[in-house]
Amino acid sequence: MITILFGSVAIGLSLGVLGSGGSILTVPVLAYGLGQTEKQAIASALLIVGLISSVSSFSGIRQRLVHWPLVWLFGLPGMAGTYLGAWFASYTSGIIQMTVFATIMLAAAWRMFRPAKTEPETRPERSYWLTGFQGLLVGVLTGFVGVGGGFLIVPALVLLSGLTMRTAVATSLVIIVMNSFVGFLKYQQVLAESHTELNWQIIAIMAAIGIAGSLTGQRLSGRLPQQKIKSAFSVFLILMAGFILYQSLPALFPASTL
Repeated sequence: MITILFGSVAIGLSLGVLGSGGSILTVPVLAYGLGQTEKQAIASALLIVGLISSVSSFSGIRQRLVHWPLVWLFGLPGMAGTYLGAWFASYTSGIIQMTVFATIMLAAAWRMFRPAKTEPETRPERSYWLTGFQGLLVGVLTGFVGVGGGFLIVPALVLLSGLTMRTAVATSLVIIVMNSFVGFLKYQQVLAESHTELNWQIIAIMAAIGIAGSLTGQRLSGRLPQQKIKSAFSVFLILMAGFILYQSLPALFPASTL
């Protein structure tokens, strides 16, 4: 219960304060803290983060911060990519998924170490094809390893589309909701084929606590030094990625026997 409590609060605060990082915390909590299989953890994480993000996105929608044309331009290819990634995951071992997941955690840590730009230096000329293609790639990652992709979506919206950070975070949360629910629906089919069931009680508890943490994080986000929080979070991601690789690589590359 302590693992569920602290994990859920951290997931919610991460989404509320940073607009990203929820799935990157959720999957390890479920897989290593609660002993779920890799595919169970990824499917559960998609639903939990989707529910938390759906509530968190209300604030941005209410304040009219969401850039709806980019939601569809980035989000619709993202939904297609998420379905494709989840389909591909059905033919991939959980160990490979977790190894890829750890690699993505390291990429997220590197991205968070870099100071965030509140405004683009120059307003870029928007490339619809590039934006849609990046949405597709983020969706594939979401479906394959269960990451919402906020740490990729936010900088993409800022640098490629010229959004302010606040607008990018609000828009990102809506896109995460779209991708997460599509991925979860596909994973339901994957789990059904292997006769694996989800723990709905854990999902409900983590989603409820995470929503409370996210709403608290949104209230605190303007008062906290975000770059220091990101730097501390990135150190945690590096340590967690190292632990996942330590657990996964021996199974991925077993020692040869004489």
